[in-house]
Amino acid sequence: MSQPDLSELFAKAQEMQSRLAKVQQELARRTVEASAGGGMVTVVASGELRIIEIRIEPGLIESGDRAMLQDLVAAAVNAALADAQKMVQEEMQRVAGLPLLAAPGAQEPA
Repeated sequence: MSQPDLSELFAKAQEMQSRLAKVQQELARRTVEASAGGGMVTVVASGELRIIEIRIEPGLIESGDRAMLQDLVAAAVNAALADAQKMVQEEMQRVAGLPLLAAPGAQEPA
């Protein structure tokens, strides 16, 4: 059994690192959108897992139902961040050829 060429392994590692850095830059520009309450609250998140925008239907604000507004914003934010995280994981898997790992707190399929 021959020993692997360390310089070749190092070059491949650098190439992979460069590809992953490019993907991270691309993902930072990509966004996902999620909503709650039948579209009453919509949230846009980036591939950097940052919230870019929150849109709230005027009628929801006018209703004065603070608890509902808070719940819908939280639900939409959580959905947008979950979608963004999924997008990032899928893209990283595609580029790196690595198996998809479950997100922290995610349940394994039954």
